[in-house]
Amino acid sequence: MDPPVVEVRGLRKSFGAREVLRGIDLTVGAGDVVCVIGPSGSGKSTLLRCVNLLEQPTAGSIRLLGVDVTDPEVDIDRVRTHVGMVFQSFNLFPHKTVMGNLTLAQRSVLRRSEAAARDVALHNLRKVGLEDRADAYPAQLSGGQQQRVAIARALSMDPALMLFDEPTSALDPELVGDVLAVMRDLAQSGMTMIVVTHEMAFARDVGDRVVFMDEGLIMEEGPARQLIGSPATERARVFLHRVLHPTDVADSELGQTEPTRPGDPDHTAAGGAGWAGPPPRWPRADGRGDDAEGHVPLTVR
Repeated sequence: MDPPVVEVRGLRKSFGAREVLRGIDLTVGAGDVVCVIGPSGSGKSTLLRCVNLLEQPTAGSIRLLGVDVTDPEVDIDRVRTHVGMVFQSFNLFPHKTVMGNLTLAQRSVLRRSEAAARDVALHNLRKVGLEDRADAYPAQLSGGQQQRVAIARALSMDPALMLFDEPTSALDPELVGDVLAVMRDLAQSGMTMIVVTHEMAFARDVGDRVVFMDEGLIMEEGPARQLIGSPATERARVFLHRVLHPTDVADSELGQTEPTRPGDPDHTAAGGAGWAGPPPRWPRADGRGDDAEGHVPLTVR
């Protein structure tokens, strides 16, 4: 039996006196799409950065493709060639064209020839719908296009695992759908992915599992539709209510209402148990809505 692609045990990370991760256990198998959600400051991005050893864990172990990357003797650069990472900011080299951004690491790390690197780059630009922008510079692209280039650049290294750290958080709302569509297609192709996201529709529709984090801990983990549709913990219920019903939160904070829960009268009005009207319509994972009218993506900024 093949080992998990990612196996995290007892992971802790502190910055000075502040403990950001407080004992994380997480396993990701080949082909799994795991979406990590939670409030800002819960440790989601730190977890992702520890997996790729961009942050050095304080304690615990992390195994990637069977290799313990926390072993001081490990060749971490070699391990990282199997891991692609897409950040909130695009991190493209502004003085290089799109093609230059996609071929640089291929040639310097994988030692591919210029012709082979270009072929791989064009193949991945085609995947993200930007083959015609190969000679453009990052400043000539929209934010959504730059993020798709960043995804194509990561794919050009032939990774076994893709890490996404809130890849749509810096984008205008109308550009989010194109990036999510590329990620959805990547997931459907069988790529193993860990995605830190605030895009609840994407997590529900594309994720195999959802991990809910708060205060440096995994508070709840389960099948994506089950956790987002019917979370088991009170903290996850409150978080998801605030994400999906932000106007209720505003009233609640003014002391006018309380977040609804199953069994509450207001919960039925919001489409919960006992709701007698038509079911609430959710947007598609690409953010374009499920009919001609379109609907606002389930997301929080």
